[in-house]
Amino acid sequence: MKKKFLLGTTAAVVLAAGTFGAVSANASSAPQAAPAAAVAKKADAGDDNLRQDTHLTIEAATKAAQATLKAAEKENQRVSVAVVDRNGNTIVTLRGDGAGPQSYESAERKAFTAVSWNAPTSVLAGRLAQAPNLKDIPGTLFLAGGAPVTANGAPIAGIGVAGAPSGDLDEKFAQAGVASLDD
Repeated sequence: MKKKFLLGTTAAVVLAAGTFGAVSANASSAPQAAPAAAVAKKADAGDDNLRQDTHLTIEAATKAAQATLKAAEKENQRVSVAVVDRNGNTIVTLRGDGAGPQSYESAERKAFTAVSWNAPTSVLAGRLAQAPNLKDIPGTLFLAGGAPVTANGAPIAGIGVAGAPSGDLDEKFAQAGVASLDD
């Protein structure tokens, strides 16, 4: 009988200790979770370390690229068009029927150049006289045919066109793509 009582008491003590330990562990972990929630609320409330950027959706980039290609086709020009995001990453590239093999990469580089400097590449090409080393920046192409896409005055994308007989035509088609985003 004493053995049963002793075993029962031992089991009760172990169970109580385990329950107390679990309650203590839960109580001690609750305060740690609260600061994380406070940090999340602070970030949601407009933390200075966070930034929201405006960007083109793939649908908008495709719409702009198709409008650009359509403008070139109306003038019987065979071009490639590229749309890049603010960081110069390609969102969409379309190669028109009969466009030359060099036009694909040239369109991407013109788009990258336009968004990087928030200016049409025809304007940037004129700056080479004062700063000839600009052309040495990797990924750029200082020939007419690139146009920036802006929101609230800030660049959010670039459209580049290559393949027409002149950069002026390439840039005209790129501007048609930019204009299509206002519709």
